[in-house]
Order: sequence, then structure tokens, then C-alpha cells
Amino acid sequence: MKKSHVFEWNNSAFQQKVLAWYDQNRRILPWRAKKNSKPSPYHVWLSEVMLQQTTVPAVKKYFERFTSLWPTIHDLANSPPDAVMQEWAGLGYYARARNLIKCAGIVSADLNGKFPETEKDLKLLPGIGPYTAAAISSIAFGNNSVVVDGNVERIASRVFMVDNPMPLAKKEIHALAKHFYEGITSKRAGDMPQALMDIGATVCTPKSPKCEICPISDLCTVKQRNENPNLYPRKLPKAKKPHREGKVYWLETEAKQILIEKRSDERMLGWMFGFPGTSWDGVGNDFTAPDIDWDMVGDVTHIFTHFSLKLEVLRGRMPVGKVKLNKNQYLIDITEVENVGFPSLYKKVLKLALPARNMDPE
Repeated sequence: MKKSHVFEWNNSAFQQKVLAWYDQNRRILPWRAKKNSKPSPYHVWLSEVMLQQTTVPAVKKYFERFTSLWPTIHDLANSPPDAVMQEWAGLGYYARARNLIKCAGIVSADLNGKFPETEKDLKLLPGIGPYTAAAISSIAFGNNSVVVDGNVERIASRVFMVDNPMPLAKKEIHALAKHFYEGITSKRAGDMPQALMDIGATVCTPKSPKCEICPISDLCTVKQRNENPNLYPRKLPKAKKPHREGKVYWLETEAKQILIEKRSDERMLGWMFGFPGTSWDGVGNDFTAPDIDWDMVGDVTHIFTHFSLKLEVLRGRMPVGKVKLNKNQYLIDITEVENVGFPSLYKKVLKLALPARNMDPE
């Protein structure tokens, strides 16, 4: 295993430069406390859960919508789960939303609305792993935690010129990133990870980083050795994603109703509404399609984290009295289908099938 190359490391100088830059260039984000204001643990938790595997621009509108509808953890905990899932639709990684609901219930009912302050206690809550616990403990409560997200990983890989490729280098990079936080005062403990995240998001970017304006370029090994920063962090060649295929059914009754279903907890997109189809996620049974004439409308494709998916969209019509509903299935009026709050995959199905349906002669 190759070791990183440390170039004249100075921990105190690094922190001073990072925090001085942050004081002048900190991003204004809807969940971030204003300067010299106390952070809201609820806002910090909600934003950190939303930001997992998602970008800041995508999260902003969701965060603002959630905090408008549910200003406190008690409001969120007391909201019907279906309402929360519907507002989450389109943000992806729906297990986060299910754990969000569970976590809100515990904090509201069992902890009187107060989040734990330590990483150890935070990790006992649903949906809070090591990174999220460290971020909440640091940003919300001023604890000196080692917060390492993708931005901090990238900065550490360049500052220490880590030759090992990701994801094999994760432990090494996390150990090196501890230097960023060593000795930081409680007054600035919450600022340090946010400062590093802002530098990673706006200066030390994945491609074409702005090294000429970076506050820590003189402490960066990659920069000082004139290496190409775009090559760090090192990465293994990407494996080709597996591909899956299946069918999805747009079943309409003569009363202009559409069959939808609520996906079960153990399935991908669990607790979300969709259209019946084959078991493309490998969980549960295929939908038993009625023996009627089905028209091929077209295909939809979707990219998940671990595989790509293509679904054939089939459309058919039958008398309402002939439709047999499972306990998780519902018939809704065609005029309401666009208000359901489908996840992105089923929004694509809707976008394809609804116009085709509207072209039919009455």
C-alpha cells in the first residue's frame, strides 16, 4: 500500500486559512444558521438526511417546502406518513424518507423534541450513520467531531496526495482528515466542517478546481508538486452497471379510473405510490395482469445506484367491476393521477402513458 505524501503540513495554519476564508465566503443556505446565530438541530438533521447522495441545489426547494409545512420536529412527527412521502417524491433514496419519519417520531415522543448531542447517541436513531451523526454533533452542538463527506474526502486526498484509489482509500483519507479538526475550539467546531464543505463545493471542485484562489493551496501537496488535481482522489475503473428489464401496466377502467399501488416497506421505492408491474427489484411477486388487450405505449429507462432499468409500458382498459384490488392497490380518478406524488421512475411512466391515453377517441 502506497503512503500519502505530506508536504510541510501545518495544522494550525491550515485551520486559520480555512476559517478566515469561510468568514468571508460562506454560502447562504436555507438550513444554515446566520453568522453568530445558534443552529437549529432540527434544520441540521433534516438537511443532512436530505443531502445524503443528493446535491445542494436539488435539496434547497425540498428543505424549504418541508420546513414550511412542518416548522418543528413535532409537526413532522405528527404528519401522516403518506403526506411526508409525497413531499419527498423526486428526491430519491426513499429509505431516507422512511427513516426520517421513524426518527421524527422517536425524537418527538421519546426525547421531547430534543436531539441527542453526542455521536454515540445520535447513531442510535433511525437513518443516522457515522457521518450524519458527526455532522449533527459538530454543526448543531459545537462538538469537535471528524466530519468527512465527499468534499472533505476530495480535499484530504489532494492536500495529502493520497495515491490509493477510492473506495479503498476511504479509511486512510478519514484518518488523515482528522488532522483538519485537531485542536479546533468549540466556538469554531461547527464552522470547520461547513468551511471545508464550502471550499470543496466552490473551489476544490471535482473537475477544474480553482487552485489559484484556494486558501490552502500552499499547504496542498498536489498543488505544490504540480500534480494534476483532477486525478485526485484516485479512482478504480468503474464497473459496468447491471441492467434489468420489466413491465409496468397502465390499467384504466371504463369509469376513467387508474390502478395505482403503494409499494411495501421492503421493496425499492417503499411507501411510495407507483403502477403495478413485474418485480423488477427482485422483491415480491409480479402483478398478475388481467387477460385483456394490452397496447404497447413505449419504454421508460431509469438509472439507480446499482443498476439500470428499462420498463415496457403497457396500457389496457376494463370494466371497473372486473378489477380485483389487492390491499395495497387503489383506483383513483384520472383527473387526480398527476397529484399523486410519484417517484421519478413512475413520473416517467405517467409522462409517457397519460398523453397516449388522452389521444384516444372518446
